[in-house]
Amino acid sequence: MNILLFSSHDKISSNTIRVSDYRYEHMQKRQLNSSAPELSKGSRLRIGEINGYIGLGFITAVTHKYLEIEIESLNDNPPPPTDVTLIIALPRPKMLKRIFREATTLGIKDFYIINSYKVDKSYWKSPSLAEDKLNHYLREGLEQCIDTRMPKITLNNRFKPFIEDELPQIIEGKETFIAHPDENALCPTSIPTPSAIAIGPEGGFTDYEVNKFREAGFQGITLGKRILKVETAISVLAGRCI
Repeated sequence: MNILLFSSHDKISSNTIRVSDYRYEHMQKRQLNSSAPELSKGSRLRIGEINGYIGLGFITAVTHKYLEIEIESLNDNPPPPTDVTLIIALPRPKMLKRIFREATTLGIKDFYIINSYKVDKSYWKSPSLAEDKLNHYLREGLEQCIDTRMPKITLNNRFKPFIEDELPQIIEGKETFIAHPDENALCPTSIPTPSAIAIGPEGGFTDYEVNKFREAGFQGITLGKRILKVETAISVLAGRCI
């Protein structure tokens, strides 16, 4: 955790926040590391308001249950977002944490999770898709990269209605790509314009699904002959496009 993020729910006064959840526990554990700053009254730390500014705070109280921090300044803008929209076939639930955390550290703010023929139907019932779980994954990414702008995740469990009814508005004004193992064109690098990338499940999209993306204007791309896991492919694709 490289920044302590807070929201209005954490405020106990106009200028004081109190944390008693995983953030406090994480900071306590850091004390086991001799290089970590001391967690004591008067210590300063980097703070940021969700969807707001970054600044500094100093600790005014430390108890065995919570930490109180007075806001000293909130003047710095978070880093600019990466103008890439990710459209991802729902992966295995246990991979969601890694995918959202890593993509968030790269500055991606828009995620669309969609269905595919090869997606196991049971995945859509996973507790990992609960809003609080997803938000926690995103916050971990923000805490790593010192950002405050919360990404947005949209779930769509019907493929055809998404492609035909929602996708045209999502990709308007964007350069669009679909990553698929059978393509020949290599993924471009440093795309200067806003872009959207579609990534299939393990084994890739079906031919029907690929054709539907093509009909919507998506260009087929590949990362080479090696077959990558979904979470690896997402990090590589997003990194190449920045």
